[in-house]
Amino acid sequence: MKTVLITGASSGYGRETALHFHSQGWNVVASMRTPRAGVLPESDRLHVVELDVTEPDTITAAFEAAGAVDVIVNNAGIPSIGVFEGTPMARVREVFETNTFGVMAVTQAVLPQFRERGSGVIVNVTSSVVLGHMPLTAVYKASKMAIEGFTASLALELAPFGVRAKTVEPGACLTTNFAANAADGGPLDGLVPAPYAPWAERAMNDFTAQDLFTKESDVAETVWRAVHDTTGQLRFPAGPDALHLAQAR
Repeated sequence: MKTVLITGASSGYGRETALHFHSQGWNVVASMRTPRAGVLPESDRLHVVELDVTEPDTITAAFEAAGAVDVIVNNAGIPSIGVFEGTPMARVREVFETNTFGVMAVTQAVLPQFRERGSGVIVNVTSSVVLGHMPLTAVYKASKMAIEGFTASLALELAPFGVRAKTVEPGACLTTNFAANAADGGPLDGLVPAPYAPWAERAMNDFTAQDLFTKESDVAETVWRAVHDTTGQLRFPAGPDALHLAQAR
């Protein structure tokens, strides 16, 4: 029986992915920055562990608790919506610490066991912002584009050892806590200087008025497909809006 460790599994894509893999008979290690009871069902094949991707000690402890794993899904991330001119550099560093350096840290921690075993899959969840030109996402997009490049090169390094690396690029999902946090982190939090306000409001309205959106299940199913893909495909858009953007490139 195979085991997957998923970061950011307390809600949204991470939680849905944990449920999907569990339903397929896998052992699931669902990691959360702050573990909470009742987030996932009780099961002897589902274990919740504490893991903050910005805290090395918790990464080490989580892998010790998990034991051997077959797949890592780097899903943990934080949003950032706003105008770059109005975004403090402290916020920029915070976004990169989680979305970029956190992914790298978790990946580096699992590589020895994958390499020595000659198998394993790393799936890095990025975003459809990497597929198109989207306003108000300069910092967030930069953090995710970095992981796209990281994964592309990493896949080449790991191929001789039978280890695969993929990215999954979710579209916009309005039903996740992540989306709610993104909305809270939008124009109302001071990241949009006054001169930009009319334009930013139009951009947000255009975003919420789009016809296509992604569901959590779209992402979970795409992660599952990426894990089992042996064709060499690197990037996997997830959700109808992400697929539309990918096809338009």
